[in-house]
Amino acid sequence: MTSPLPGKLSLLTDGHVHTKYCHHARGEMEEYVLSAISKGLKEIIFLEHMEAGVQYFESTWLTETDFDIYFAEGQLLQKKYAHKIKISLGVEVGYSPTHKEELLERLAKRKWDRVGVSYHYIPQVKGTQHLNLLSRKEQNIRAIKTIGCKQTLKDYFETLTEAVQVLPGTVLCHLDAALRFQPGINIDEEYTGQISTLLKEVKRKGMALEINTSGFPIRGIPFPAPFIIHEALLLGIPLLPGSDAHKPEDVGRDFDLLPSYLKNI
Repeated sequence: MTSPLPGKLSLLTDGHVHTKYCHHARGEMEEYVLSAISKGLKEIIFLEHMEAGVQYFESTWLTETDFDIYFAEGQLLQKKYAHKIKISLGVEVGYSPTHKEELLERLAKRKWDRVGVSYHYIPQVKGTQHLNLLSRKEQNIRAIKTIGCKQTLKDYFETLTEAVQVLPGTVLCHLDAALRFQPGINIDEEYTGQISTLLKEVKRKGMALEINTSGFPIRGIPFPAPFIIHEALLLGIPLLPGSDAHKPEDVGRDFDLLPSYLKNI
């Protein structure tokens, strides 16, 4: 886990880790730190969820009070484990076109080590509730099928491009993970034009592209797909690995599969 990979990607940093504070992961921050140390990592980057204006049947993000606690605990752990590992405190911002000013104001209040950009929730056609594009829950899958998966994906890439343009992001997270649990969905060359536009905006903003290894157990390859990684490399976009861990043992998950996988790309 020491050799560099294409795009100067290093396997000694897990750049996408969640904890109990996002309300859908489990485990204390310290448990994730200890897991990272046990696996020989040199840095762990917590990337907790921020959302705004979302109406959903459960909370999968942090409140401002949660972020206060998250920073306080993270800073204590930074001091405690300074001699063993670098601990960074970041945020994964779920974009909301109707609440972008609120997101920008909240981001400006704190000093983040990393700002991940993503897009999770879309408003339902009727009603005030939202749907989770990355959920495995049956109510989301059925509702999105009714809306139409192709149109949903086109809207997803368009809005994600806007998110990159608007937010002060440093890395784009799990680019093609939307509808990952929708049966029969394959994000392929049909969306090449939109993805190409998105990647050019990532390059223009000086951002990196995340290689999210949570894709290995879900679909056998990481997020994003090979043709997307290939185009990112041609554009000179840096690649950053992240496990998207939601439990301590998932820190650094499947990083050992990346060398041979990326070598073929």
